[in-house]
Formats: sequence, C-alpha cells, structure tokens
Amino acid sequence: MEEKYILVNDVGTTGVRAVIFDHETNVVREVYREIPQIFPQPGWTEQDPSVLFESCVEVTRRVLEESGIKAAEIAAMGIATQRATSMIWDAETGNPVYNAITWQDTRMSDTCERINRSAMFRLLHILGGAYQRIAPLSEGLRRNLVGKLLITAAHFTVTPAQSSAHARWVLDNVPGAAEKAKAGKLLLGTVDTWLVWNYTRGAVHATDFSNVSATGMYDPFGMRWSPLLLKPFGLPGGLVFPEIRETAGDFGVTEAFGDPIPIRCVVADQQAALFGEACFEKGSVKCTNGTGTFIDMNTGDAPMASVYKLTPLIAWKMGGETTYMMEGIISSAGSSVQWLRDNLKIIKDAAESQDLAQACEDCGGVYVVPAFTGLTAPYWDPYARGTVIGLTRATTKEQVVRATLESIAYQCRDVIEAMQKDTGMEAKKIRADGGASANDFLLQFLADILDAEVERPRVLEATALGAAFFTGIAAGIWKYPDDILRIRGVDRVFKPAMEAEMRERLYAGWKKAVQRASHWA
Repeated sequence: MEEKYILVNDVGTTGVRAVIFDHETNVVREVYREIPQIFPQPGWTEQDPSVLFESCVEVTRRVLEESGIKAAEIAAMGIATQRATSMIWDAETGNPVYNAITWQDTRMSDTCERINRSAMFRLLHILGGAYQRIAPLSEGLRRNLVGKLLITAAHFTVTPAQSSAHARWVLDNVPGAAEKAKAGKLLLGTVDTWLVWNYTRGAVHATDFSNVSATGMYDPFGMRWSPLLLKPFGLPGGLVFPEIRETAGDFGVTEAFGDPIPIRCVVADQQAALFGEACFEKGSVKCTNGTGTFIDMNTGDAPMASVYKLTPLIAWKMGGETTYMMEGIISSAGSSVQWLRDNLKIIKDAAESQDLAQACEDCGGVYVVPAFTGLTAPYWDPYARGTVIGLTRATTKEQVVRATLESIAYQCRDVIEAMQKDTGMEAKKIRADGGASANDFLLQFLADILDAEVERPRVLEATALGAAFFTGIAAGIWKYPDDILRIRGVDRVFKPAMEAEMRERLYAGWKKAVQRASHWA
C-alpha cells in the first residue's frame, strides 16, 4: 500500500510553519512564514485573523508543491498553536469583529487589577492562604479536590493574557459587538478554533482540552467552563463558546487544497511538545528552551495544586482519558543570549556562546540574573532587575557568557525543584527541546546542576512532532504509546558529571545572587 503522510500546521506567535512527516517522523519538507504583529498602542499586541489563516494556507500549499506530495497522499492533518490568543467573529459572515488579541497583550491590566482586589478575590486569597498554611501537615489535605482548589485559590489572580479579558474588551469597545453577542451571532475562539472553523468552511466550531485549559475560562479540576472565572468579566454575555473535543479526534475535513484532508488533531504548543518528547509517565519533564523556557511535568490523571504558583493545565485528552501537567515559565532564557549578542555585542550569534563558555574553566564567581522584566516562577518578583554580580578585574567576556548560559540552568532547577515539592514526584530525566537546546554546554550544565540525565531529541521542534504523533494516532497510523516510543529518536543524553559539593556550592551562589537582584525597581 502506498505510504501516506502527516501534515502539521505549527502556528506560533511570530510565524507559522507547515511540516510534512513520513511514517518514521522524518521531515519530508517544511515551509515557514513570519506573521506580522500589530501594536496599536503601548502594551497592545494584536494579529490579523485573516492573515493568520491565509498564512497557514500559503505555507501548506507551498509545502505540498515543494515536496511533490498531493493532498490525496495526506492521511490526516494536525494543528498546533500558540495559547490564549483569541478572537471573536460573526457566525453569519465569518468576518472577525476585531483583530486577534494575543497572550502578550496588557490592555486589560487595570481591569484585572480591580478584579484581583475585589472582595470576592480577597476572600478567596484569605481562605486559600489559611488552608495552605495547614496543608503541609497532611498529605491528604494537599491532595484532595477541595484542598487543591483552596491551595490554588490562595494565589489565584486573573491576568490580561487570558482570553476572558480579551473577550470583555472587544464586547465593551467594538461598536455593536455586545448587541450581536446577546443575539447569539458572535463566535469566540482561540487560534486553533479560528483555523478549524475556516478550514472546514464554518462546519466545525471546536477546540481541544489542552487549548481551553489555557484560556483562563476553564476549570481543569472540575473539567468545565468556570463561573468563577467567567463572572468577573461578565461572560459569556451571549458569546457562543466552542465545543471541546479530544486532542486526537475528529475536527472535520478541509478541502482547501483540493482533495479532502481530515483534521485529526488540535493541540496547544507546549502540550504538543510534552507529547512529542514522549513524556507519558507521571513525573516526566520536558524543558522547551526558546526565547523563554517552558518547563512542564506530566502529573498523570489528576491536576495538582501548586503552592509556588505554578500552573495546573490539561496536557491532552485521548481515548477518553485525560492527562494533566504542571507548568512553570522562565521569561528570560534564550532572550538573555540575544542580550549578549544585540546589546552587549560580545557574541556574533547564539552558536558562539557555546564556544566561549567552554573556553573557560568556570565563571570566576560571576553570576548573571537575567531579570530584565522581573523574575517569574517560582519567585514571582516583577520588581527584580537584571544583575551581573561577582565581577573582578580578572573577569573575562568568556566568563560573562558562561554565567549567562548557566543562569538558564539555574532557573530550570528553581522551577523543577518547586514542581517536585508540589507534586511529590521526582524528575529523574529531563527532555530538552527548542532552539536553545542545540547548545551542548547548556544541556551539560543543566544535567550537572540538576544531578539528572538530560535527553535531547532528534527533532528539536517538538511541538510539530507532538502534533504529528497525535494526528497519526487518530488516523490509525501509530499505536499509543508503543509506536511513539519506538520511532521517537534521541540525539544525545547528557549525564551529570559534577561533584555534589561543587553543585550545591554553585547553586547556593545563584540563590544569593537572586536575593541581590530582587525588589530592585
């Protein structure tokens, strides 16, 4: 029988790519196109929904043409997308009533701050905080459903990144939008929902559990749209919410490329990467190193509450079973290397950072805390600022570069240790993907400072690979998990080689440096 291929649309914040995989997950062809972002005012970040869809169609047509593969040879298609970016469109005309508001947008900061200071939220914080103080006394207190909800409530806040905030702004500020919504004529969706709706010519208005859990509107503990999360924003307000389907499931058929292609996967980007890294067991961790670093732990068949303000999310739902994860985000990872290149101009490109870091034996006591916009998990200090500490007359640029790379690994340890304390699970092996994971020095130091093996996959773009895996499973090409474990390739395993005394001494120095950088602004 003639082999059929898997097609994936991978839609990020700054660009879209179409990738064709064969049955052994070899990349047959890949085409990428940047997506322009729109900045109408300071703090506002938007994208044109029509350009988003047109860009996906363009790169998909090109990848089919350049590969010589016809639509009839595609077994199925999967879609992986950025999370929380959302839009509202007219159900009758299909036209967006406003641009997509991205997860980076901050226009609703003041509104969110008012909600977070409201009597209801203050009460939640008081009750949750009281429970959190007694929860360490008993494992049962931390693990029962009510306990998880109360621990989460202790620090729960709404943010302008959430789709609920975006929707409220559109209803309040676009003429006629609120009236149309009340008449049931407006559809709400994230990027995946918009693409599926357009690919199927309006036949399917749906999302998946991984995407909806990141909208700020869905309760992963109760598995439902949450009144507690929606009511402060006056939602749904008549908006038609998408149907929620399994990640590896039926999302209709597209005829945009001639012969019909079934759409068999919709998944959020970080959840796709977790699956692409074959993190199927409880406690397995993936670390996606890009501009920022996304660290995700598979927590099994139940969401876990976090005293460190890490985020419980749905990883995927497949075959009737739901898998959950916990996420911590480091805002300055690969961006700190860009700072070395673009601002300090002490490296020509990211690859040079590895050579310079390996050219010195150590940092000579230098630490770089890349808190350019504050510190995220697990410190949550927006007033921290970037710090280079421990400089002497003997300090070299090689040591500053090395210290910058080491800071990424230190931050990963910060988050992973918090995850282990929250979940009681030990992270024995870390799987690292993303562009910055091509740096051998970084991954070796990560293994050393964690005292754990770090595995780098054959395919660094794990998001597209994960979407391909889901799609192939839904299309009947692969069986989960055996076929995925068989065909997923490993490029290299980095094993810890640092003495325990050295590891703890270096990490203690990092913690001291973080203290100096904290509460600066």
